[in-house]
Amino acid sequence: MPLPHWIALLLLGLGYTLALTHGSLGLAALPALLTLFCCALLARRQVRWQQTLGHLLFIVLAIALALHWLPGFHGARVIDKAVLSEGAVPFSMYLNLDKPLIGLWLLLACPWLVMLRGRGLVMSLTLILPLTLLACLGGAWALGLVAWAPKWPEQAWLWLANNLLLVSLTEELLFRGYIQGGLQRLFKHEGLALLVAALVFGLAHLAGGWQWFYLATLAGVGYGLAYRHGGLTAAVLCHTCVNLAHFAAFSYPMLAPN
Repeated sequence: MPLPHWIALLLLGLGYTLALTHGSLGLAALPALLTLFCCALLARRQVRWQQTLGHLLFIVLAIALALHWLPGFHGARVIDKAVLSEGAVPFSMYLNLDKPLIGLWLLLACPWLVMLRGRGLVMSLTLILPLTLLACLGGAWALGLVAWAPKWPEQAWLWLANNLLLVSLTEELLFRGYIQGGLQRLFKHEGLALLVAALVFGLAHLAGGWQWFYLATLAGVGYGLAYRHGGLTAAVLCHTCVNLAHFAAFSYPMLAPN
């Protein structure tokens, strides 16, 4: 592996060792960590069946990590049932240690994820981002999911750091870099790759109802266009900005049902 990847692996080991000593990580998480490492080794092999096995095992583990199904991870609850705006449902936030492993695995096992450095970063932020904001937040307002509620509570900076580093970055590495980028490399069809990644992103939000599936799919199209033209950086910035606009200017996470 290149030196930056070894440095990332060393920092990961240090960080999770500290989490273990402070009780945020249990020994029950060790099988998941070892399996992810083995998956990365398999995915970097030259033999096709070993590569395929590594990626299939990773997909299964990624689903389990994203849904917090695996034991041993004890994310600290830093926001506990806070009502951030009038009429909104209570909001809780955890600093999760399982979901970020998805993004780190992708960086280690799939270095081609960050090779796409589009020249359209400015266009992504000045054209694609406003249109995505209008479609997603305008759609949420039209569907009665949110209302105008500008705010900047005391937890805002912690929320922003968590959303940028543990949510937007991880999700864009997975949905745009891995799924959209991987399908684009496999089928040589940018439109199909973008649409499939957007639909999978929508399905990941289906538990919230068809409205969130619809809005997340729209957002996925916007993030996919940003990724196509501006690379991973543009996709992460667009994702973060949409989430930030939702948090700071509208009911968050959503209006409580009547």
